Amino acid sequence: MKRQCELMDLLRTTWYYKTQKSEKRQKQDEELMRFIDEQFTRTPYYGIRKMTAWINRQGLGYEVNRKRVGRLMKEMALRTIYPGPRRKYGTGEEHKIYPYLLAGLDINRSNQVWCTDITFVRMNRGFVYLIAIMDWHSRHILSWELSNTLDTSFCLRALERAFEKYGKPDIFNTDQGSQFTSKAFTEKLKEKGTRISMNGKGRCIDNVFIERLWRFPEIRGSISS
Repeated sequence: MKRQCELMDLLRTTWYYKTQKSEKRQKQDEELMRFIDEQFTRTPYYGIRKMTAWINRQGLGYEVNRKRVGRLMKEMALRTIYPGPRRKYGTGEEHKIYPYLLAGLDINRSNQVWCTDITFVRMNRGFVYLIAIMDWHSRHILSWELSNTLDTSFCLRALERAFEKYGKPDIFNTDQGSQFTSKAFTEKLKEKGTRISMNGKGRCIDNVFIERLWRFPEIRGSISS
């Protein structure tokens, strides 16, 4: 370490200070994410403003601002039940948005409509992301997959496993997240002849059954255990 600091023309005291500060920040973030997770389970209608105010009333010994809380909630893929900021939306030709097809539709059999969504699972250290695919009629979970990043590949793995075990649906409904609007994901659905349906922007109620699933803490607990 001494030699590396000499090569970078950096005082060792400066290096150790920055390292300790970074570790302290990481521990605080993990503590904050646990608080946010527990409170969001109780009050899923809390946005960034309310969540920040609630955290600063808990006597943690330090204050947090909305920017930090917003960043952590984004990392955890949390979305409030009212229209507002959501997981990153894709733009451009590679991320086409499709219309919502379920309004007024009589869904009366399995494999008529499938739906999917992503949430997070809290671990002892950090978080992982969970995608589940559900049959809208039976409420049966057809497949699920875990990942430590929000890329498209783990969504595709869950989709392919559902196809292998249960065939294909007439309609597949998602939100407008960049994973689901990606060309790789939508082309996989088109190959099966499945029609693509997407929630309106900020309309989590359009995918109400899979959203309701995430509100049960035992779902996350059973996966993480």
